[in-house]
Amino acid sequence: MREITTYAEFWPYYLREHSHPATRGWHYLGTALAILTLLLVLSKGAWLFLPLAFVCGYFFAWVSHGIIEKNKPATFTYPLWSLFSDFKMLFCFLTGRMGAELEKAGVTRRA
Repeated sequence: MREITTYAEFWPYYLREHSHPATRGWHYLGTALAILTLLLVLSKGAWLFLPLAFVCGYFFAWVSHGIIEKNKPATFTYPLWSLFSDFKMLFCFLTGRMGAELEKAGVTRRA
């Protein structure tokens, strides 16, 4: 595969790498837990627990790629775009736009 040079190219690639609904579900869980952990750390000033936000965010994602998707997480090749896309994917899911985004990326529906 050729190197991706723009985010406009990356987003459809990212969605295709998350084609299974269960993979996306584990990502939603991990991203939501990471956000909640970060908010708790910030509100309580409990900086010692800051790494837990990263563990939550990445653990569920990486496990889902290995077990469900059977591919390498985009984080290893495109770390910042991947991080941003985790949040974008959760936002699209919460606002009901995920189906349209998947369709534009050429991701077919799976059980």
